[in-house]
Amino acid sequence: MPTTEEPAGPDTSETLDGTRAFETPEERRSNRSGIAVAAALLLACGAFVTFGVLDSDDDPVDGRRATPTAEVTYEVLGEGSADISYRGADGDKADVVTNAGLPWRKTVSVPLGASPIVNVTLGEKGGTASCTLAVRGKHVQRATATGAFGRTTCSSELPTPEASAAAQGSR
Repeated sequence: MPTTEEPAGPDTSETLDGTRAFETPEERRSNRSGIAVAAALLLACGAFVTFGVLDSDDDPVDGRRATPTAEVTYEVLGEGSADISYRGADGDKADVVTNAGLPWRKTVSVPLGASPIVNVTLGEKGGTASCTLAVRGKHVQRATATGAFGRTTCSSELPTPEASAAAQGSR
């Protein structure tokens, strides 16, 4: 009477295409550990994304920290019109107003470390116009332009962010 023995492990017989029909216990453990590593990586990525979304309210959109500013008021007095350029909130470029009706006034927040400046140019009809500059409500400078294509400039210096922080810390 023939006896048949059951194999101790899974059937590792080959199929018709030459592949094995079942995995060995070592292969199953290997597959499970790979799944565990993938799940851990997925959870870590999810945590970083969640942190980035929750923490994004503190930083500006471009990722830079906000620079402290000072309120600057530019004013051009006179009659008629003039071309006016001034340093705006960007701090790196001049904002320009052409044929501005006088009197003209603009208050902006200029980044500390940048120099507030306003340039006034009269047209060919000439006349008289004066610019004034106030930083944090305190008058800093006044200048006057006269005649055809007359020009004048008012400017000042703002402290750097570090100097301003040190001054506030000593109060």
